[in-house]
Amino acid sequence: MEASPIHETMRRLTDVFRSMDIRFAIAGAMAANAHGLKRTTADVDILIRGEDLNRFKEAHRGLGWVDIFSGSKNFRDAVTNVKVDALLSGGYPGDGLPKPVVFPFPEDVSTLNSEGIPVLDLNTLLELKMASGMTAPHRPRDLDDVIQLIRINHLSTDLSRSLNPYVAAKYQELWLAAQIADDY
Repeated sequence: MEASPIHETMRRLTDVFRSMDIRFAIAGAMAANAHGLKRTTADVDILIRGEDLNRFKEAHRGLGWVDIFSGSKNFRDAVTNVKVDALLSGGYPGDGLPKPVVFPFPEDVSTLNSEGIPVLDLNTLLELKMASGMTAPHRPRDLDDVIQLIRINHLSTDLSRSLNPYVAAKYQELWLAAQIADDY
């Protein structure tokens, strides 16, 4: 059992969302962790519909959860002091500008982790991380995450055929990079 404040926040959110029948999926580094990439993070990313986020905030703002600032979609767990970043279905990863890859509905792209918490499935996680890294130069970690996920999961070059065409060539490039062994 992971016992960090980040894991505690993820579990607390899961309990609240389930009690409210809100569909969501854990995204970002915590989803990458669920797919074998063990790396640290300082926050929890969630994929959620905008109306469900609003419903959650109306019911729970000030009751263990506080906005980062007035009007922010992101919030903080007042118990653990962990930030939660909300990725809204229909929005665009990376630079936020329109592109063929969008944040999907969570129930369409989630799988359950070892604790039964919904996380992004691997293909969706790869697509979103590549679209983010391709359009937001300040997010190179997203592209490195893809390289590491390819290595850890022994992914095939053929996986590109099941990805959004917008990121397929980038997947091929990162797949080649993943084949280079680290000598240190």
